[in-house]
Order: sequence, then C-alpha cells, then structure tokens
Amino acid sequence: MSLLIPSASERIEILEAFAEMPDVRNPSGQRHQLALCLALFTLAVTAGNRGFLAIGDWLKSYLQDLIELFKPPKQRLPSYSTIRRVLLTLDYQAYSTALARFFEVKPLPGETLAMDGKVLRGSYQLETDNPDSPPHPAILLVSAYLVERGLILEPYQVDRKTNEIKALPEFIQHLAVKGVVFAFDAISTQKNVSPDC
Repeated sequence: MSLLIPSASERIEILEAFAEMPDVRNPSGQRHQLALCLALFTLAVTAGNRGFLAIGDWLKSYLQDLIELFKPPKQRLPSYSTIRRVLLTLDYQAYSTALARFFEVKPLPGETLAMDGKVLRGSYQLETDNPDSPPHPAILLVSAYLVERGLILEPYQVDRKTNEIKALPEFIQHLAVKGVVFAFDAISTQKNVSPDC
C-alpha cells in the first residue's frame, strides 16, 4: 500500500490516518503535531525497529528522506524522546482503530486470533529527576494476533491496577467478532476468561 495520496493533493495518507486522534498534551511548548509523531513511530516499528533508541537511530539514518516526505515545520523532526512522551499519553484504542482503518484489517470467520499480553518495551520511567517525564510503570497491552495473515489488531491497554487475565474478557467483547477462533497462552487458562456473549 502506498503511503501517498495522488501527488496533486500533496497529502500523506498515514498522516491523514491520525489526523483526528485526540491530543491531550499541553498545547504550550508543542513543536510537533501528534499525527507526525504517530506516523514516524508506526513507520519505524514497521521497518523492524524495537525500542525508542532504535527508533532514534532510524530517524537519524533517514532524516533527510523523512524531512523531504513529511515537510515538517522548520525542517525538524520530533526526537525519539518526544515520540516516547506522545506514546505515554496516547489513547491506544483510538490509535489501533486508526491503524485498522488505515490498513483495512478485519478478521474473517474461521481465522485465528492469538491473544497475548505484552509490556511496551521502554515505556517505563525510573528516574525521578526528569522534569519532562515523571516516573511511571511500564504500559501493558493485550494484543490480538491474526495468525493466518501475520497481523496485530487493536492492542488493548490494561489498567495499571489490574492484569492481563482480567483484561481478556473485556478485550474480546470489544473486538465484537463472530466465527473467529481465539487462542490463549497457558497463563490465561488458569481462570475462566470466556465473556458472556
């Protein structure tokens, strides 16, 4: 799939995908649009980069190409730390919905969704002397992996006061799919995770 809408429009589809995302950041001091941060994050992860330092290296490696493509204000791209701060306040449901719409991903009857919880690597903050980012625990997401097509659908952010096992029934109800086979890892079989649906 091309990232560009026909050249006459001078718009980039992946930016358009995130254009309506809610931005809860403080408007004062914002240098980069939320859509640009999310587009760069999505492209970096799609290119195989894992962790914010790897994303930072990717941004440096393709700096001129990305500036030419996105044409950011003052010819500056957000740093990996800026992207990281954006992700800490991100509405992951809205992000996953935007991604699913962009890639037009929908599970089909008979396909298998493998469910698993993962900690978002590098999302925690231990240091207490950083004025831009207070200390916080890591972000835990429950993901649905579409086995037949190798795609991840709508990650579901787990509340910090609960865990993966308790989040699974709510996540399955949120997906609202029929005729799909769900697969879980061993930890999820310790309790009844079948929602009433």
